[in-house]
Amino acid sequence: MSEHAKILVDNMSEVTATTQIRLGFDEAFTLHHRTVFRTARAVVQDAGLAEDITQEVFIRLYKNMDAIKNDEMLRPWLIRVALNLAKNALRGNLRTTVREETYVKETDETFGVDPEMEYERQQQVKEVRTALDQIREPLRSCLILKQQGLSYKEIADSLAINETSVGTFVARARKEFVRFYGKIGRDA
Repeated sequence: MSEHAKILVDNMSEVTATTQIRLGFDEAFTLHHRTVFRTARAVVQDAGLAEDITQEVFIRLYKNMDAIKNDEMLRPWLIRVALNLAKNALRGNLRTTVREETYVKETDETFGVDPEMEYERQQQVKEVRTALDQIREPLRSCLILKQQGLSYKEIADSLAINETSVGTFVARARKEFVRFYGKIGRDA
């Protein structure tokens, strides 16, 4: 290779190394808002609280944008932060949730919602939550994230587990869910 060609190749490699495109905050928000929201909502089961958690996740992203060196790690990082904040919200808001559910029940009764249908719906939701609560971690998180449409790689990165284990965890979680959900139905 001629000296002129070597200089040209060296210059091109420097240009490509320095012009590597990184996502800005606005692009990251646009690309990942829905995923972060759905992840939070899957854990907390409340759209309003999930939106608050989503906002907090993106505030943290804004503050730590320079710390995330690799754009491939952005989505798993966001999901992990969303999961942690959602779990913290559940721990901290248990009493608040009970008060809100009581309020919703009272207002539904006041406005004449068909009590039988509402009771059946609430019972079914309660049974699903009870069955999910009996599944141990990380199986439960794998199942919830898979139901949200995440790939095995994204689940593995989000939960800091081996990617080859995710499929096994999801399959085991489904079996456990069916078993626990079936027990609830027989006990009733």
